[in-house]
Formats: sequence, C-alpha cells, structure tokens
Amino acid sequence: MDKFLYFSIVLLITVQHTTGAVTNPASLNFVKTSCQTTLHPALCVNSLSNFANSIQGNDQQLAKAAIAVSLNNAKSAVAYLSKMSATSKLKPSESQALKDCVSSMNICVASLTQSVQELGKMGQFKGQNFVWHMSNVQTWVSSALTNQNTCTGGFFDRSMNGHVKDAVNKKISSVAQITSNALALVNGFATRHKQATHKP
Repeated sequence: MDKFLYFSIVLLITVQHTTGAVTNPASLNFVKTSCQTTLHPALCVNSLSNFANSIQGNDQQLAKAAIAVSLNNAKSAVAYLSKMSATSKLKPSESQALKDCVSSMNICVASLTQSVQELGKMGQFKGQNFVWHMSNVQTWVSSALTNQNTCTGGFFDRSMNGHVKDAVNKKISSVAQITSNALALVNGFATRHKQATHKP
C-alpha cells in the first residue's frame, strides 16, 4: 500500500476512535450541513461525523474523509465477495457473476485509492493545474461508482434470484450509497473552489 494512503487511513481511523465524544459543535454542524447536498444525508452524517474534528470545516478535508470512508468500505466488500466466491455451494452463473463482481470492485478500489492520493496533494496546485487534478478526482470517484453498479448488474438475470444475489446487492448498495455521497461532496468542493477563485 502507498505510504501516503496508509497514513491517511490510519489518521482517519485514529480520529474516529479518539474524538467522537468531544466533537466540536461547529465542526459537526459543518458536516451535517454539507451532507444535506448528498442523496443519502443521514448515512453521510453517520459515516463522517466522527471525523468532524479532523475536517475542521474544510471542504477539501471533508471530501478526502468521504473518499477514504468509501475506500475502506469498498475494500471490505472485496474481502466479503472473495470469501463468498470461494464457497462450493454456488450455481455456475453465480460463481461467474461473483468473479466479475470482485474484478469490478478491485478496479473500484484502485480508482478510490488514486482519488485519495490526488486529493491529498491538491494544495500544491493552482489555477488550471488545480482544475485538471480536481477533474481527475471527480472522474475516478465516478468510475468507482460505475464499477460498483457493474458489479450488481451481473446479477440482473432472474435465474440468479436468491441468497447470493440478495447478499451481494445489500453489500454493494451500502458501498454505492457511501460512494455517491463522496462524489457529491467532491463535486461540491470543486464548485466552491471554482467560485472562490472567480470572485470579482
């Protein structure tokens, strides 16, 4: 794992376990207000409120935390699906769909990893450089969401209705909602930065 990504995730996990009880009200309100722009605001607040103190009302830190949470959930989904695909009690169609799903989710993890790394360096960029790198982040998070949808799409056939399909849909649906929220927060950060730099 890239050292930068490793320490970013460790930092977020540390903050999650050490600051939840003493979260600054203003910082928490910033998270709650920002989450209202997402499709799943309650889930957004639930997944990011413990990071409020490290976010400190900063759009970039908010977006970074949201992507990191999405990445951790995507990795958890890959482990879950890989374990499920190893069972012998699968229909051939389910087995193939699971393999394809794991492949899609691995691409998703790679995209989110790139996003966290890129967003962590955004302070170095100005003007058109910032716009270009920000566009990369938006593209990668969007790609991650697409691959999550591709995963569940492999179980579209009614012949696969049953426990495996239900379990996959439930797992990936949760990850997709978190990633959708992350994309909304990333887009919000990009928009507000653009507006700030174009003030008369």
